Amino acid sequence: MAKKIRLEDLARLAGVSTATVSRALHDHPAINTATKRRIWQVARENGYGFRPNMQTQLNQADATISIIVPAPQGRDGWLLDPFFLELLGGIGEAARENRCDFLVSHTTPQSFDDLNKLIKTNPADGVIFLGQSFLHDRLNRLADIEKRFVVWGGELPGQRYCSVGTDNVRGGKRAASHLLRLGRKRIAFIGDRDGPEMAQRYDGYCEALQEHGVAPDDELVAAAYFEIESATAAVDALISQKTEFDGIFACSDVIAIGAIRSLVRHGIRVPEDVSVIGYDDIMMARYSLPALTTVRQDLARAGRLMVSKLLNAKSGRDMVSERLDTDIIVRESCGA
Repeated sequence: MAKKIRLEDLARLAGVSTATVSRALHDHPAINTATKRRIWQVARENGYGFRPNMQTQLNQADATISIIVPAPQGRDGWLLDPFFLELLGGIGEAARENRCDFLVSHTTPQSFDDLNKLIKTNPADGVIFLGQSFLHDRLNRLADIEKRFVVWGGELPGQRYCSVGTDNVRGGKRAASHLLRLGRKRIAFIGDRDGPEMAQRYDGYCEALQEHGVAPDDELVAAAYFEIESATAAVDALISQKTEFDGIFACSDVIAIGAIRSLVRHGIRVPEDVSVIGYDDIMMARYSLPALTTVRQDLARAGRLMVSKLLNAKSGRDMVSERLDTDIIVRESCGA
């Protein structure tokens, strides 16, 4: 049986006093960041059993997970976004089942040094990044030296880090194909193609059009962020420009609800005149008027996968990216 490591052992391994180790583990401001980082890393590497009142543990949980939202996806008000709330709910339920606590951080790393410092000084057992944002290459570098993190988001070319997300290309293709099968030919794409997942959904949309003999048309692409007001303004602009369209593929349910709001304000009937499909299947989609047809992402399963991967990260097992299936949930906004 392995000998239980003590504060004195950590002090010897870290080359500091026992008092310094104790203060560092309690995140005491008298200990500088570099020393804390070294002590926390030594403690993690040697399986030190943190007590509940120490920085890495809360309420006698078996582990602690930190949630980070990189900018610009970590925009103001993201905690009020229904999609993020449901994703956090999926993570929270999985954490509870595994006796884990989770902490939501407002840190917004920008550079590789930010990421490296964040994960080395973060006393949590693992980190979940909600989205890659612009950090793909920097997360790749981080994966070469650290495995205690997982990313919610689409798998990108050359990716070396572990991510969990839906197959966005396939999901986008399924959404557009559903509208095309209903006889819609002028399908507007509403979303922000600068985001990696949104770009993948756009690629799927284009694939579906081409397979049905319909050429993609830039006039039918309107930029919108994940906000009802932004989506409403984007569709208002299409209408004011007299752009003809009979279908809308919105990159998220929130965008779809904003699009429907604009259509209704202009006296355009949904789904009689324009069919609308969203992406995510958040709870609001069931109660919008009309109820929203959407591409479902299984956020509860995503939460379970991310938590289980982090708990296995220390052993190096199961840190493989996973793509979740998507389903079309047919409601009223498409007519069928």
